[in-house]
Amino acid sequence: MTETFWGEFDLASLTLWLFWIFFAALIVYLQRENMREGYPLEDDAGEPSSNPSLFPIPSDKTFKLPHGRGELTVPSGQTPERSDLALEKVSPANGFPLEPTGDPMLDGVGPASWAPRRDVPELDGHGHPKIVPMSANESFAVSAGPDPRGMPVVSGDGEVVGEVTDLWVDEPEQLVRYLEYRLDGKWGEGQRLVPMTMARVWAGKVKINSIYAKHFATVPTIASPRQVTLLEEDKVAAYYGGGHLYADASRQDPQI
Repeated sequence: MTETFWGEFDLASLTLWLFWIFFAALIVYLQRENMREGYPLEDDAGEPSSNPSLFPIPSDKTFKLPHGRGELTVPSGQTPERSDLALEKVSPANGFPLEPTGDPMLDGVGPASWAPRRDVPELDGHGHPKIVPMSANESFAVSAGPDPRGMPVVSGDGEVVGEVTDLWVDEPEQLVRYLEYRLDGKWGEGQRLVPMTMARVWAGKVKINSIYAKHFATVPTIASPRQVTLLEEDKVAAYYGGGHLYADASRQDPQI
């Protein structure tokens, strides 16, 4: 034999084809791994989607959660979606807005919607709650800017509804996540939290523009005075966020 197999074979072409096959397989693998949450797809009415996906849903994979929080199996064991939402379709076609049928801020829909997260606090790397009140941790203090504790809380319509009593800090991140305030009897009772990003500390007061005085009584509460859960955080933030649209009917009108 005067010729060998390798003498007629294009190794460069083989290398290129192997790369394309590997790359295509990688895309399929990553896309299927991305489908462990939120699948199978549903339409606006909660029915199975007519166009579920180009790729098949991956088989179950079980993850062992840290700090003794058990196991999580996905996709079959993912948190179920909220049911009986107070919304109605305005068109039989998918993609159109859903209109609230009740009080959207109380029902938790639209901009005020929240996800059914786990009702446990977020933990740091040592298994301790990340977000705690400053009054429970003597190692934290206000080092810059005005201390909002003792300042009045003013609603979006200019009413004084309470007084700031504490700051809740994210220990690993070393920043303030929430302000805690006590409601005046006229507007409700008990303690409430407001995300720091939705409050403005200015001129000796704390202004919360997103909601009006009448809405403070129904701000979601937390079960423990020393920790806040993932579910509670979502509900609290959603309530104030929804107020930017739903607190006043005029906010739902075109602004330009």
